[in-house]
Amino acid sequence: MTEQEWLAEQFEDYRPQLRAVAYRMLGSLSEADDAVQDAWLRAGRADTSEVENLRAWLTTVVARVSLNMLRARGTRREGPLDVRLPDPIIDSADGTDPEHEALLADSVGLALLVVLETLTPAERLSFVLHDMFAVPFEDIAPIVDRSPEATRQLASRARRRVRGADPVPDADLTAQWEVVEAFLAAARGGDFDALVAVLDPDVEVRADGGVAGITQHIRGAEKVAGQALMFSRIGLTMRRALVNGAAGMISFRDGAPFSLCALTIKNGRIAKMNFLTDPERLAALDLAVLGD
Repeated sequence: MTEQEWLAEQFEDYRPQLRAVAYRMLGSLSEADDAVQDAWLRAGRADTSEVENLRAWLTTVVARVSLNMLRARGTRREGPLDVRLPDPIIDSADGTDPEHEALLADSVGLALLVVLETLTPAERLSFVLHDMFAVPFEDIAPIVDRSPEATRQLASRARRRVRGADPVPDADLTAQWEVVEAFLAAARGGDFDALVAVLDPDVEVRADGGVAGITQHIRGAEKVAGQALMFSRIGLTMRRALVNGAAGMISFRDGAPFSLCALTIKNGRIAKMNFLTDPERLAALDLAVLGD
């Protein structure tokens, strides 16, 4: 086996983790794949013969590439959306695809990724690498061009933001589905009080409609219940789906995807609802996992 063949074999072994790092950094599956491919090209050009820990080295390469992409993305956007939903990972309600397991390790729900979108690129990288992949601050510091202590502070600020904005969801998936069914039954029945009862009083809803669609950010059980009743009257067909490993819903109108909803359920109530309503992004989703 040549050195290049050995490197290619090792890279494929590490690819799931590298893709997971890039997905947490970028919130985009296609950009994550691009970052991993870029890292492979860089590895092929580099002299890795003296690298003691290839997995760690490749992780930092992917992180650096992702950081550059994140910074470039920020400068490209002429008018940043108030709400941008990261790419969802969709599975049938019956279980998670094995290929998605690495991407979803550590309970990387869509609500967490939404919070990560609010961090600076350096904060996001420091938090993702240290808190999610146990990379030492001494190894992260050169990537963000900070001292280890300053890098520690970046991760600490990010951690406080995440803890303050991302509620810890109920772990029992069966219980999550029961809440979803109660919500849908109340919406179908036009029962405003029952809807309010299944929503956290401070429930937060974000909707990403893309450039041309409706983008919303609302809070409060009564406001959200009112919107749910409004949408229940337009003839949507609802399908259950796992969205980033948690209970979610996909609605169809006249056979075409209308919206995707990722839920965060805490203490038996819906605490967050993140909707993707961008027609272009919905059309690009692979919904074959939902079956007929």
